[in-house]
Amino acid sequence: MPKRGYHHGNLRQALVDAALELIELKGPTGFTLSEAAKQAGVTPAAVYRHFEGREDLIAEAALQGYEIFADLMDYAYQSGQPSALAAFEATGRAYLAFARKHPGHYISMFESGISINRTPELAAAANRANGVLEKAAADLSQHIPADKRPPASMFSAHIWAMSHGVVELFARNSPGRASPFPPEDLLESGIGIYLRGLGLVEPDR
Repeated sequence: MPKRGYHHGNLRQALVDAALELIELKGPTGFTLSEAAKQAGVTPAAVYRHFEGREDLIAEAALQGYEIFADLMDYAYQSGQPSALAAFEATGRAYLAFARKHPGHYISMFESGISINRTPELAAAANRANGVLEKAAADLSQHIPADKRPPASMFSAHIWAMSHGVVELFARNSPGRASPFPPEDLLESGIGIYLRGLGLVEPDR
């Protein structure tokens, strides 16, 4: 793996970028700070001017991931307007797209064991991403009679869990897992079944 150079004054980001490559290749616990330093083309001592340890470095990668994720989810939500259904479905697809395009960030966020409450900044970024999906769920649930309407937070949590499950089991080449259907189709059909159960999509004839 070639060393990654960095521009003067941008060492912190060069280290994050190096960590992301190593996380994708070896997992969040499969590399050392010395390896990250070598990948960035600096001495190990230089890392400690920016990060206290490996978990601190991974937390920064997760923070940046949540920021990208939230922006992507918001773009998906806005692209579906003015249809609440289209906006909601778009956020589900955005989850899958993010996991595929940013695997290092995804692993840092969801598979590293780093708590989103590690720092206020990380918690805020994670909550912003979740807030977009919850907003999309709230918009769509307005079409459900009030006495049958689930809380938007529960509604969005169900779809988040479904999206996460499809990514983990079928979109990231999990050993021993295979599906005859593309992950996109699995997610779309799963969301469709869920929404039909809530009366938000007409049943197939």
